[in-house]
Amino acid sequence: MLWWRPMSSPIDEFIRELDHRWDGDPGPKITLRVLGSVALMMLTDYWRGTRDGDVLETLELTPTIKGRLLALGGKGTPLAEKHHIYLDLVASGLPLLPHPPKYHEATQLNETLEHFRVEVLDVTDVVVSKLKRFNASDQKDIEEMADRGLVDRDELLKRFLAALDAAQMSAYADDFPNCVRNFHRVEREWLYTDESVIDLPGWVDDEEQGS
Repeated sequence: MLWWRPMSSPIDEFIRELDHRWDGDPGPKITLRVLGSVALMMLTDYWRGTRDGDVLETLELTPTIKGRLLALGGKGTPLAEKHHIYLDLVASGLPLLPHPPKYHEATQLNETLEHFRVEVLDVTDVVVSKLKRFNASDQKDIEEMADRGLVDRDELLKRFLAALDAAQMSAYADDFPNCVRNFHRVEREWLYTDESVIDLPGWVDDEEQGS
């Protein structure tokens, strides 16, 4: 079950003030797609200190819009210093994600915004996106989601395989064996299940895939 954090949180206050300061031309709302730990904190009761506000780059984010966003809410800006969150634009092909990714609309927040429409990446897809880098913060995020019962192994496997399939022709392919090792660790240590059998494409070097 998803649990939307009240709009008094620093994340929502940051987005609302960003919207208030926006000086773009009137028109259709600009979609901001939130990734990473910030997505988890918007969708659940999880909270940890962070200075990253990840936004997936979309076709709507033209160079002009990106420039305005970073000038208003990027690292080191007054808005970022005030809320202890900064905006970081992530290239659309960078995260390891299933195609298409699953997003949830931040309905209550969006009702208060004039210029933006916020969509938040699904918990399972956030976990998938963290299997490549898999640093200490990523591992903590995944463990917290698993402890809350928000990570279903079968659904996670389905979305992980879909992400691998979507990334077969990308630079991520060389990282597939490591991603599989990380996935198996999630299964063993936090979901308490046996490791899934995952067959990588024949041209991927999977000699080190085993745990």
